[in-house]
Amino acid sequence: MTDVVFYFQVHQPFRLRRYTFFDIAVEDRYFDDSENKRILQRVAERCYLPMNKLILELIEKHKGEFRVSYSLSGTVLDQMELWAPEALESFQTLAATGYAEILGETSHHSLSSLTDLSEFEGQITTHADRIETLFGKRPTTFRNTELVIDEKIASLVERLGFTALLGEGADHLLGWRNAHHVYRPEGCTKLDLLLRDYPRADDIAFRYSNKTWDQWPLTAEKFARWIHEAGPEDAFVGLFMDYETFGEHQWKETGIFDFFAGIPAAVLAQKRFRFRTPADVAAEHEAVGRLAIPRPVSWADAERDVSAWLGNPMQRAANEALYAIHPQVLELAAAGDKRLLEHWRRLSTSDHLYYMCTKHFSDGEVHKYFSPYASPHDAFIAFMNVLDDLDRRVKQATTSVRAHPEKQS
Repeated sequence: MTDVVFYFQVHQPFRLRRYTFFDIAVEDRYFDDSENKRILQRVAERCYLPMNKLILELIEKHKGEFRVSYSLSGTVLDQMELWAPEALESFQTLAATGYAEILGETSHHSLSSLTDLSEFEGQITTHADRIETLFGKRPTTFRNTELVIDEKIASLVERLGFTALLGEGADHLLGWRNAHHVYRPEGCTKLDLLLRDYPRADDIAFRYSNKTWDQWPLTAEKFARWIHEAGPEDAFVGLFMDYETFGEHQWKETGIFDFFAGIPAAVLAQKRFRFRTPADVAAEHEAVGRLAIPRPVSWADAERDVSAWLGNPMQRAANEALYAIHPQVLELAAAGDKRLLEHWRRLSTSDHLYYMCTKHFSDGEVHKYFSPYASPHDAFIAFMNVLDDLDRRVKQATTSVRAHPEKQS
């Protein structure tokens, strides 16, 4: 049997408000609540609610033969609890069927795995606790922010008890190997690595509504034929993508919902194929070999590395400045002041660095589409203004705590 694995990333960042130099040391409202609420409710209306309804119908129609998986970042969970509780309830309804696996993530969709493994571990554990509370089951599959993986990350994920890890089937990572097999990262003894089939996943996520694409229009039957081209020795086909593909990036008017509705029947028409979750694949298939991942690999841009977030001097300077105040923020949190830690962690969300990317050509257009700023430099200035204010408040609070340790709670 060859398993088809649909995995959807569900994420919204806390975008910054227009925070200027003149706000520093005056105003600590960093995040644009009205804009974040507007976007979250729009995406819930266009994507989360109708797509969850469709997937629930498909699960019921195919009597469990259709299965999916999700990771929901802590920031999108926060926003749904605040502004779209019905959307969160619809994810809980899907999880309750037993045919929608909820994966582990970092609590704040951060790149802490590249800078501070202790913070990374803390965010993983925090998020796993929250998923267990909200969905009634602790996650066993882990999906790092932007599918970033390397051997250190894999080893830590295995140590924390996860049995499966998702990654990108990048050409430079696989070499002659096939993305349709289960692998074991070097340095791990039990962890299974499932990789994304990026050509097939991107046919839906990026090319579906592109009328200049030589395969347009894409139908469920045509897509299923491509899936059926997988060899009998292939364990699975990993179709990993942003959930906002449906209804938000690809509008309802493109036919994306009708297209997706036809996929289960078209794929299942070939008896060798079935739908499974990442946990199912990890439990039912053995790793065919070890895979060395000496440098970080992600699912972003043509390079499939971390240059989308740390590729230019602005991004690296912003990241270094953010993590420079991390020890003091943790000290304050231990003393009872967790508000500054929450601010810091919202700033650690990868989107803030992504907005500063200066790439051009096709990748640059993707970055521009997602950014709320006029330019990468504007994104850098806004972020650094906020960080400057946070740094001042952290220093002031730290001085107070150290001067009056008896007041720590």
